[in-house]
This record gives sequence, C-alpha cells and structure tokens, in this order.
Amino acid sequence: MLVELVNGSPHKNGSTALALREVETILQEEGIETHTFWVGTKAIGGCLGCGKCAELGKCVIDDKVNEFRELAQKADGFIFGSPVHYAALAGNVKSFMDRLFFSEFQGNQNRAFRLKPAAGVAVARRCGSATAFSQLNKYFTIQEMFVVSSRYWNDVFALTPDQVPEDKEGLCNMRVIARNMAYFLRCQEAARRAGVPLPKVEPPVFTNFTR
Repeated sequence: MLVELVNGSPHKNGSTALALREVETILQEEGIETHTFWVGTKAIGGCLGCGKCAELGKCVIDDKVNEFRELAQKADGFIFGSPVHYAALAGNVKSFMDRLFFSEFQGNQNRAFRLKPAAGVAVARRCGSATAFSQLNKYFTIQEMFVVSSRYWNDVFALTPDQVPEDKEGLCNMRVIARNMAYFLRCQEAARRAGVPLPKVEPPVFTNFTR
C-alpha cells in the first residue's frame, strides 16, 4: 500500500515538509509505503476552462500536474499539505489542485482518486489554517474520496521550521492522521479480500440554477 504525500510549499524542507514528515514516520511504522511529491517553485497556471482534458485524458498544460497524475494512478491514499498564504491555500497549490482534480474527473472518470482516502494539512504562522483545510477537503469530496480525519483540524503552527516541534498538539494530530489512514487502508484491503463489491457508479447529473 502506497500513500503519496504532496508538499505544496515552495520551501522543499520547510514547515509543511516537517508536518508531512511526522505523518510519514508513523505511516512507515505502520507498514505503509510512502512517497513525497514536491510541487516546487515554478509557477503553476490556473485552469483555462478549455475542456481539453476530456479529450486528452490529461491537462493540456504539461507540467507538475500531469507528472503527479501519473503517480496518483498507483497510489492508495493521499496527504496534501499546503502553507497558508493570505488566510487561504497558497496560490500554486490552488492552481495545482484545481487542474489536477478537474482534469482527472473529466478525462478518467475518477480513476486515480475515486474511493481512495485523503487528508489535507495546513501549516500557518497564525491565521487561515481552517480556511485552507476546508478548501482542501472540498477537492476530496467532489471526487468520492474518503476524508481521513484526526482529532482536531489538521493544522500545524510555525513561522519557521525550527518552530514546528514546539506545536505539540499539531504534531500529535499529524500522527493521528497517519494511524487512521493506515487503519483505513487495511480495512479497504480486507474488504477487497473478502469480495466486498465497490459501490455502483452513479451516472453524473449536472444542472445549474436556471433550469
């Protein structure tokens, strides 16, 4: 079983990386394989709304988004981490998530994400972690993913990496996420072995507010 940890911070070894590392340590103790994907420092443009992903099976912009989409096919679970910028998700993370989830939904019928567990982690100096955490969860629920929770909001407070160990409660929450993720993955594996069928796919229905 493999969990992909996504570091959305421009700092490869910053506070967000340390929060994810706490999750990774416990996952590995639980016998779960992990891989960390760094979104990086290059600008990631937002969704163009061109609809080409439905035709191509991937985003028309060939960058980190498509690179991660390939990895996501083989993953069993996901942890997405983002720093908080202006009381919300970092801009690169927002663009990354928008294009990743929309192109997957349009091009592959939720193949990479449907019915897989996920959790979001927000790292802030002081404010905005709840907003960023809520934003991340919305991507998961629109793709029929199972949201793995902790015993509190999934946030860690630190201005600099050396302050991360001081947030004892935040790091405790990271460890709880990891243990709950490992448990859920084992439950899914047991269900597969027992022959429990997946839920029937309901054909999508799209409406708007004018008809």
